[in-house]
Amino acid sequence: MSLSVVDPVACKASNGFCWASSGAVAWLQEILRERFGQAIRIDTSHGDRVLLGQANSERGITLDLNGSTFTRTDSDLPCSHWSPAAEGWRAAIASPLPAPGARQLPSPLIEETSEGFRIHYDILGLTYWMLSRREEIGRTDLDAHGRFPASASHAYKHGYLERPIVDEWLDILGQVMQRTWPGIELTQHRFDLKLSHDVDGPSRYGFLPWAGIARAMAGNAIKRADLVGAAQAPWIRLRTTDRLHPSDPANTFDWIMDVSERHGLASAFYFICGRTSPQHDAHYEPEHPAIRHLMRSIHERGHEIGLHPSYDTYRNPDAIVSEARRLRAVADSEDIRQPHWGGRMHFLRWEHPTTIYGWELAGMDYDSTLSYADHAGFRCGTCFEYPAFDPVAERMLNLRIRPLVAMDCSVMAPRYMGLGDGERAFEKFRQLKDACRAVGGSFTLLWHNTEFDSEAKRELYRSVVAH
Repeated sequence: MSLSVVDPVACKASNGFCWASSGAVAWLQEILRERFGQAIRIDTSHGDRVLLGQANSERGITLDLNGSTFTRTDSDLPCSHWSPAAEGWRAAIASPLPAPGARQLPSPLIEETSEGFRIHYDILGLTYWMLSRREEIGRTDLDAHGRFPASASHAYKHGYLERPIVDEWLDILGQVMQRTWPGIELTQHRFDLKLSHDVDGPSRYGFLPWAGIARAMAGNAIKRADLVGAAQAPWIRLRTTDRLHPSDPANTFDWIMDVSERHGLASAFYFICGRTSPQHDAHYEPEHPAIRHLMRSIHERGHEIGLHPSYDTYRNPDAIVSEARRLRAVADSEDIRQPHWGGRMHFLRWEHPTTIYGWELAGMDYDSTLSYADHAGFRCGTCFEYPAFDPVAERMLNLRIRPLVAMDCSVMAPRYMGLGDGERAFEKFRQLKDACRAVGGSFTLLWHNTEFDSEAKRELYRSVVAH
């Protein structure tokens, strides 16, 4: 089999199969190479089917398109289901397996032929649609922060948001590869845990203006009956000079790093380096001596420094570039050197594909924004890092997407899933972590340094990390 591509205009006129631009095919081949460790050729020259081939083998895999709907930029695709076990295949997580984009699946779904195997489902189309986030282009059904919400997504509407659906289907494809090409050695991925912490407020009091200190004192004294906290506020404000005050309730950084190191992990801390919205952005400046000391301490303990672009940068790539440059200048002055630089957007704000160009132009290595604020799960359908792709320009970028699986407040906060800080929250975190473990992916967890203000939250975090 030889690699060829279909002109997207011609295919739109013929059979509606339009994810096969040269850029998309090259991107999908790279994803298959990363996932399986093998060079898999994608041949799209056969109209209503795609052929997957491998060097030195006459046998191949055929994927039926069946009127593929994976070029759509809405959430109204059909969704069917399939039972892998009924046909002798292993389900990575659970059965039945959702099949987005398919109104009805034939039985059997996977057939052996004289030339290899034939799959009557567009697995590559699903991979393209979910990972490229084509569903989100031009959406207007956004929340109060301009975010595409989980509640509007196809995955939420059809009940598979909490499953890494792309990884599950690629696992099926890997099984088919092993039967098609006996002896092929596919990459065996190992589960890992990636801990990250958005530093929205490194100190509760240290950087507040004095009017803010007065409000904090009143809140502590009147609303929370916390007279000690009220008395501490001005003292901490005055004493936050060359380092964060040890009594500041938001100064949980050493505790976080202690937990990570206990489990052989490194945490990533993402710092805000701009102020585009006084209402939503941080009060600190990255050049402040206390922040410099914090960054240096994090680095010296073997953890990671990253960028948390300010509130209104998500539609302004130049602003992301400017803030990344500011972070690197501070890091350079503190002799902080890292092999990789990444981060996450503030409030998980994201406009696709505009936001990725800010990270790309800033020369950042990865972004870890893509989860939904209102519901934890697999926004991209995967828990594997992958190369970013612009489905408008139809080109692969240097930036890598590191999907975020769960954010602390998404699970706990009443305004979102509302599971609190007890057993119900732990079970949800554990379920998502186990799903990542089942497919050999990464459980990427965001937990803010300010969300350890009770022993219940600390115990929940320790349990999620440990189990």
